[in-house]
Amino acid sequence: MKRQRYNVSFPPSEPAQLGQDEAYFYLVEDGQEIRLRFHDYGEIYNRPGLYEQLFYQRLKCASPKTVCGILANVLRASRVEMSELRVLDLGAGNGMVGELLEVARVIGIDISREAYVACERDRPGAYDAYYVTDLCNLSDATRQELLDWQIDCLTCVAALGFGDIPTKAFSTAFNLVKPGGWVAFNIKETFLQESDVSGFSRLTKHLLVSDTLEVHHLERYRHRISIDGHPLFYYALVGKKETDISREILREFENS
Repeated sequence: MKRQRYNVSFPPSEPAQLGQDEAYFYLVEDGQEIRLRFHDYGEIYNRPGLYEQLFYQRLKCASPKTVCGILANVLRASRVEMSELRVLDLGAGNGMVGELLEVARVIGIDISREAYVACERDRPGAYDAYYVTDLCNLSDATRQELLDWQIDCLTCVAALGFGDIPTKAFSTAFNLVKPGGWVAFNIKETFLQESDVSGFSRLTKHLLVSDTLEVHHLERYRHRISIDGHPLFYYALVGKKETDISREILREFENS
């Protein structure tokens, strides 16, 4: 079925004072011009194909294929069969990552019901299960359900560091992975700079130097372009989980 094509336009220039999560675009519907932020995911997901048209066609987002490709290469080098993994895809959205993972089981999780509805509409069957839940307030019953999946890999693509997924939510997902399991995620390049003292930035730096995660691959790449055509660089990180993120470490970073 042919996807709907939307009338999308960008402002004359990208306001320098706006953060990446505050950038916006215009959408014309029924003769009315609507202003939406790039992170107004609910509004975007409610329109079939708009997410793909905006981020993947116009802004050339490469992160799902890049991160999944790096994960596959690391596993191959480590002689691990990717097809045997049980993956938790954090911030699953409408299933862009889920449909790329050729694994035994893939479980999606997202706080947004609009994301789940969009995934069922656009990519039915991408996940063996999809949980709409807040990992910062995870019920004991849902936690046990997730543990029952025996998760040995966590993916999180283009969802960290802008308040979309809080530090506590990421840590909760990380701790659901069995020791010796794999973790693959990406972050904006500035999150590794010394000047960034946000909670998630400090947690990532901690993971890089602690015994919590054995880093196998760290690569800088072009995540997408800005509305002015400038490259936005991210880091892709793949590692093997050694231990849980401790409560002490979480308390140090979660409120930042």
